[in-house]
Amino acid sequence: MVDLADIRAATEGLPRSYEVLVRDQIKFRVGQIVYLAVAPDEKSMGIGFPKEERDAIIAAQPDKFFRPRPSDERFRWIRVHLDAIDTDELRELVLEAWRMCVPKKVAAAYFDRPD
Repeated sequence: MVDLADIRAATEGLPRSYEVLVRDQIKFRVGQIVYLAVAPDEKSMGIGFPKEERDAIIAAQPDKFFRPRPSDERFRWIRVHLDAIDTDELRELVLEAWRMCVPKKVAAAYFDRPD
């Protein structure tokens, strides 16, 4: 199971990303766009995800992924059970959600940097 410390580690160092607390909920943003939100109980998170792929991944892996609240259905968003993923999968989800929010040049510079 991943936790808030793992989420913070996965978002650390991402250009233009920052953490905020909104109504007792931890969110990660690029500008004003939220790309990750941790549930208040810290057992799940909402994360940016392509709408056109959402139904397929929920059907394929219902133990990991579930639908966003009805009010969030219109957004590119999916919910994830934190006890069903490991840190590698978390990092992959975070990077893809972040990439959807930053300019292409920023993402390209980040992924092209030497390790």
